[in-house]
Amino acid sequence: LGLEVKTGIATTGVIAVLKGGKPGPRIALRADMDALPVTERVDLPFASKATSSFRGEQVGVMHACGHDAHTSILMGVAEALVAMKDDLPGEVLFVFQPAEEGPPDGEQGGAEEMLAQGIFRDFKPEAVFGLHVFSTLNAGQIGVRSGPMMAASDRFNIVVKGRQTHGSRPWGGIDPIVAAADLIGSAQTIVSRRQNISKLPVVVSFGAIKGGIRYNIIPDQVELVGTIRTFDEGMRQAVFADLKNVAEHVSAAHGASVVAKVPDTQGNPVTVNDPALSARMLPSLEKAAGKDNIVPLDLTMGAEDFSFYAREVPGLFFFVGATPKGQDPLTAPSNHSPEFFLDESALDLGLRAMLQVTLDYLEGGAQAQG
Repeated sequence: LGLEVKTGIATTGVIAVLKGGKPGPRIALRADMDALPVTERVDLPFASKATSSFRGEQVGVMHACGHDAHTSILMGVAEALVAMKDDLPGEVLFVFQPAEEGPPDGEQGGAEEMLAQGIFRDFKPEAVFGLHVFSTLNAGQIGVRSGPMMAASDRFNIVVKGRQTHGSRPWGGIDPIVAAADLIGSAQTIVSRRQNISKLPVVVSFGAIKGGIRYNIIPDQVELVGTIRTFDEGMRQAVFADLKNVAEHVSAAHGASVVAKVPDTQGNPVTVNDPALSARMLPSLEKAAGKDNIVPLDLTMGAEDFSFYAREVPGLFFFVGATPKGQDPLTAPSNHSPEFFLDESALDLGLRAMLQVTLDYLEGGAQAQG
C-alpha cells in the first residue's frame, strides 16, 4: 500500500503511517488481532481447526471475539484511504495490536506495551478511534456511549493453605477446599451488601478453582482466581480491601492461612469516550449506519485495553452489531462463545463507519487549521 510500516512492536504488533497530500491533523486507528483458546463449534467451511498449547493444555484456537473482523476492517480502511491519499488532509496511524485478551504468561503485550514502546511518542495523534463487533447488537446497528463505557478490570489470585490429610480423617488436617468454598460464598456479599450498586455497577467473579488431585486426599491448598470490574476508583479500592478482608478472616475461621493477591494484576482502566469527541463524531456514525440504527449503550462490564490509548489522547470506541437480523441478540452466542458467529455485513458497516469518522475528523481538523 505504500505505507511507512514498522513491525515487531509488543512482539507481533504492526503500525503503519499514511501521510496525506494536504496538511491536517494526526489521528490513530486501532484494531486488535489476537484469537482465543477456544475450540470453534460452528458448521461452517472456514471454522478454525487450529490448535495450540495454553498453560500446559492442548486447546483449540478461535477468533471467538471477532478480532479477525477488526483487522480486516482496518485493512479495508487503509486501502480506501491510500486510494484518496493525494486529497487526504493530515496523517493516519494504523495500529494493529496483539494481546488485547492479555499476553502469554511471563510476557508483556497489548495496548500498554505498544504505548511503552513509543507508538504515540513517535507519532502523537490528536485523537484515537477503535471499534468492536458485538453479539448483543444486530447487524446494521452501532452502539456508542459518551463518557465511561466499559469497566476497569483487575485480576485476583487467592491461595488458601491448609494441611493435607486422608479424606477419611478430615479432623487430621485443615481442609482448604471447605475454607475456599466458604470464602467464595462470603465474597458474594461484597457486591450485594458492601457496595452501593445503585451508584455504579460492580462485579466480583471467580473464574477458576484449582485444588486436589485424588478423591480421597484432602489437599494442602486451593487456588482461586477471578476478576473485579468497576467504574469508580474509590469503589475499586474498597472492593480490593473487602476481598482481602474476606479471604483472611474466612480462612482464619477454618484454621487455614491465605495468600491473597488482590489485585494480582491491575488490568485495563475504564474505557472512557471523550464527551466532546463523541458529540463531534456522532453524526459521522449516523451517516454510516442511519440515525435509527444508532443504539445508546448502557455501561458495559466487559473491559478493553483501548482504554490505555484513550488515557493518552481523546478517544472514541464503538460497537458494531454482529448478530444476524431477525435473531435475538440477547440470546445469540456471545463473544468468547465457541458458537460465536459474525454476520459478515458487519465488516461492511464497520469499514464504512471507521472511514466516515476518519474522513470527517481529518477534514474538520484541516478546516479548523486553515
